[in-house]
Amino acid sequence: MPDFRAYCQPPEREPSVIRLSADESRHLVAVNRAKPGDTVVAFDGRGNEWICELAADPKPEAALKVRFRQQAKPLPYEITLGQALPKGPFMDAIVRKATELGAARLVPLESERTVVHLDGDRTERKIEKWQLAAVEAAKQCGNPFVPEILPLQTAAAFMEASRGYDLKLIASLRPGAKSLKGVLAAYAAANGRPPRKVLWLVGPEGDFTPAELSLSQSTGFESITLGPLVLRCETAAVYALSVLSYELQNAGP
Repeated sequence: MPDFRAYCQPPEREPSVIRLSADESRHLVAVNRAKPGDTVVAFDGRGNEWICELAADPKPEAALKVRFRQQAKPLPYEITLGQALPKGPFMDAIVRKATELGAARLVPLESERTVVHLDGDRTERKIEKWQLAAVEAAKQCGNPFVPEILPLQTAAAFMEASRGYDLKLIASLRPGAKSLKGVLAAYAAANGRPPRKVLWLVGPEGDFTPAELSLSQSTGFESITLGPLVLRCETAAVYALSVLSYELQNAGP
């Protein structure tokens, strides 16, 4: 059986004891049925992991006796997913899958064809919910890095402000969209190395509008085909991250 995992934010880097929050304690003891003496890997979502032992009395808040700390090695690349808000509960699933696939951050976007519109307190509650979904997914898959969920913004504003990336990609069904392998090969040939910071944009149901696609082209995005079939937006996000992660993992130094 794999070790239990718990998310925490210790006040110091080298604690001797870590006390979990009430929610984390309940999840560890009541849901996962961890028992005193079990090994628990506590992590802070930024690569720090503490190998611990669950103390004898886990109530009301679980106490973890730290054996040692270890620093997880980050991936050699950094992927940001800009995702236009889908209908229904699919954003939660996208956040979870993006965490499992090692995305560094996720940016929820409102596009011209976005059906779901959030504002005020509802936006903040959604961001908190998605961040919690990322933490839960990181615990389940063993990812020591929890992706950052950025504030909601319009797709156009995000495109215009997107700087600092080696490569900017947008999933597209338009004629002339390139293959991912070809774009990555061209970048490596021109720069002598694969890209390290990559941005993927995935549209909503019905895709980005022609105006948004035109803006993406003028702001330096490469249109990438995800194949001949029309994918649901949540499928497109998982497909795009999976293929990109695979290619970057096998691109060499």
